[in-house]
Amino acid sequence: MKKALKIIGIFLLVSFVGGCSIFVKINEPKPILNLDTATEADILGHRMLKAINYLNWENTIIVKWSFKDNHHFVWDKQNNFVQVKWKKNDVRLNLDSLNQFTVYKNEIKVEDLDKATALKTKAWEYFCNDSFWLNAPSKIFDNGTTRTIIEEEQEKRLLVTYASGGATPGDSYLWYLDENDLPYKYKMWVSIIPFGGAEATWAKWERTPSGAMLATEHEMAIFKILMKNISTAKSLEAMGEDASLFTDFN
Repeated sequence: MKKALKIIGIFLLVSFVGGCSIFVKINEPKPILNLDTATEADILGHRMLKAINYLNWENTIIVKWSFKDNHHFVWDKQNNFVQVKWKKNDVRLNLDSLNQFTVYKNEIKVEDLDKATALKTKAWEYFCNDSFWLNAPSKIFDNGTTRTIIEEEQEKRLLVTYASGGATPGDSYLWYLDENDLPYKYKMWVSIIPFGGAEATWAKWERTPSGAMLATEHEMAIFKILMKNISTAKSLEAMGEDASLFTDFN
């Protein structure tokens, strides 16, 4: 028994030391901001927006997509209303006024305010996270952002820091652009990941019906994040039967 406990103790110690070593190896410090490069960073940022057809994204009225087949969205960008569906939950939310929402569970309206509010908050968090994975490049000039150039391997990278906005303000992203200024990955310093410099790819870019370019696949280590069922349009008429989703907000 003592021998077995000793072996287990050694195994746990080795695992702990190994885990710490890996953590130290991959825990990169966040690059130091150089505000003297702000103008150059903005130029690079605008080139990046041009590569993703940002103007077409701005003129997109309706966006539908699924995040990893778990969360499903219908986003009226013109009015900033969104439907978020997951499991048996269906939340319709006014993103400009978060106290304006309707919640359904099993297609029955949730009247209990505490339960409805909790589901509304979860829906908003899902939207913040999943819409960022859908098109984070379009948000590099959002209010509260700071942009700077980082020199790395004789290449210029774009570091974007969010001082406000979304569910996790304070996060930073270091964008890597290809020869056509299209993002192919970023490194993250974010509150929900316990180490700095985690990488995620931006791959399998597709031109959507509205002309906006969106990446449909992201890889992080052994994990893959897929954007599915993407549909975009430049008119509310394209909503079809979804046009009645937000009648409570009009």
